[in-house]
Amino acid sequence: MNDTVRIYGVGDSTLQALGGEAAVASLVERFYAAMERLPEAQRIRAMHPDDLSESRDKLTTFLIGWMGGPKRYRERFGPISIPGAHRHLDIGPEERDAWLACMATALDEQDADTELKAYLLAQLRHPAEMCRRR
Repeated sequence: MNDTVRIYGVGDSTLQALGGEAAVASLVERFYAAMERLPEAQRIRAMHPDDLSESRDKLTTFLIGWMGGPKRYRERFGPISIPGAHRHLDIGPEERDAWLACMATALDEQDADTELKAYLLAQLRHPAEMCRRR
């Protein structure tokens, strides 16, 4: 029996549990690949530029800092305002849920631990909800 208690959200514990910065970059690649192919994600894919390079870079940089790693987003891209960055987009519950579905798919494909996946999806629901305009 494994009595190890996993703690996320303290220091860089979440980042380390996922596997570090390279694992976040891999997760983001899988996330955008899921967005490309999942039928329910086509509307949110259309909200992104054809070239996803900058989107990948921004999401990777943001998630690394959000998971307790180095906070490089501000120095590279300016202040973080999740609602402000998405204000121009028509985001409702369907788009929010499609974004979360892409992340869930990416976490599954990355073989993320079940507890870590549940934690991340619960935590990411808040910023995803903050982007809603309707």
